[in-house]
Amino acid sequence: MSKFRDIKRLKIVEQIILVLLLAVIIPTTVSAIIINNINQHAVRNELQYSALSISESIASNIETFSKSGEDELNQVVLALKYISSDYDKEVFLKDLLINSDLISSIELVDKSQKDKYLKWEDYTTFNKDKRVIEILKKINDYQAIVASVDARVFEDQIFNIYKKDDRQIYVLNKEKKVIAAHNYNQKDYERVVYALPKTLILDKSQIYGKVKNQPLAYFKLSNPETIVIVNTTHHITKTTINNARLKIVLALCISALFIIFVVGLYTSYLYINIRQLFKGIIALSKGNYKRKVRLLTNLFTPYETIFLALEFNKMADEINNTYRKLKHSNRELKKQDEFRSNLIDTVSHEFRTPLTSIKGYTSRLLRQDIELDEETKQKSLKIIKNQAERLSRMVEDLLVIPDIEGAKLNLILEEINLADSLNDAILSTKHKAERQVNVSIDENFPNIIADNDRLEQVFINLLENAYKYSYPDTPIDVVVSKDKNHAVIKISNSYDYIPSEKLNKLFGKFIRIDDKTTRTTRGTGLGLFIVKGLVLAMNGSIELESTADNKFSVIIKLPICL
Repeated sequence: MSKFRDIKRLKIVEQIILVLLLAVIIPTTVSAIIINNINQHAVRNELQYSALSISESIASNIETFSKSGEDELNQVVLALKYISSDYDKEVFLKDLLINSDLISSIELVDKSQKDKYLKWEDYTTFNKDKRVIEILKKINDYQAIVASVDARVFEDQIFNIYKKDDRQIYVLNKEKKVIAAHNYNQKDYERVVYALPKTLILDKSQIYGKVKNQPLAYFKLSNPETIVIVNTTHHITKTTINNARLKIVLALCISALFIIFVVGLYTSYLYINIRQLFKGIIALSKGNYKRKVRLLTNLFTPYETIFLALEFNKMADEINNTYRKLKHSNRELKKQDEFRSNLIDTVSHEFRTPLTSIKGYTSRLLRQDIELDEETKQKSLKIIKNQAERLSRMVEDLLVIPDIEGAKLNLILEEINLADSLNDAILSTKHKAERQVNVSIDENFPNIIADNDRLEQVFINLLENAYKYSYPDTPIDVVVSKDKNHAVIKISNSYDYIPSEKLNKLFGKFIRIDDKTTRTTRGTGLGLFIVKGLVLAMNGSIELESTADNKFSVIIKLPICL
């Protein structure tokens, strides 16, 4: 297994390039070679077949032309045999020449002139200098006619349908001399004649030569004794085999490029989307649970990739939600831990003073070695009672916190006389501070809907705060007014200006205006937190106000009984 791990893994792009090389380029190259060879073989066979066909066709034209000319001359010879006068024969030949489209010249010769000609018997030869085909026909042993046929007329007759053909066609006599030619070229003529086999097959077209893509074909006629040679030139080979080869290769290259383009386009989108998945996984592994995979979706985007992206995003959402819940739980645990620490600190700090007082005065009353007068006993018992009530309120404040946070307060909402509730709270707290409390409320102010005990607890906490956090010898003002369907209770005292950003923080647990290092008053720091929870539970609202003229106010709104 370690060997497989050590193997260098190719990236997707590298693998696709390798696949393209193996699946497109190599097969395309092999296909091009095979198709090119097949095409070359087919075109070569076609060139050979066309060369054979042309040689047969030219041979057939020569036979037809020869037979036609021979028939015409035979008729002339036959007619001359019946004309006795040489003069009449000359006149006849002149008339014949005028009316003949084939013969360019004709004359009557006798045996004494035979040295001018090849031999004194019927023959056909090509006069290269005059560019004519010379034909000798004997009338008798002493006379003969010599007719000349223009080579151009002969060529027009036999090459008529091949005038636009690029092949070279040579018509040779039995001495292998050119009688007629189409697209004549001296160098090519010498080459094709030199390549002729020594033994030629009669009256059948044959392929010869060593260049396969430039086939040579010959046809040897027995009557007249002529040889037709058809040469496939390099130009024909180029325009057929080479051009066809180029077109095939070009078509295959275009096909390969198109395949590579399509695959490349597909690969680019696939690679981009996979990179997005990679980035999402890396971000997730580094703790970025909000990262989402965003794909480039189009025709080339596979279903599997989209499915993976959707599932990844769902998984990321689940992890993110779980992470947020975990963070929230951690924050709650931290708050609970802070609450526990603050609670312990508060209990240890705030409970110590009343307990010390109760313990001290109780021990004083229980001493047998001294005798206390009645006034001292009553004073000690009063202090013990006040400290016990203080402890009771602190315990009640601590016990009500879980109910406020869990929205589990059991309230008895009923009609309450607001003036009576305020007076009870003032009487319960006034003995703690020799402070003037000014209450402003109409005698006929309507009743409100609230829980009587909880409302008194709210007013006691607010009044105690006002006593503690106010300048000495300054009054506490309580103003009650009406705002539509709500009673507005505003409790104000004189205190330093508190900035707005710090003001709302006073509703938190264990939050005090003076911190631990500058603390000058007693208290748990839970008063306003409890007050707000109780007011909200009674369908009211509460807000704090601090003005530049050193006025601190708590404003409560509670529903009026309609």
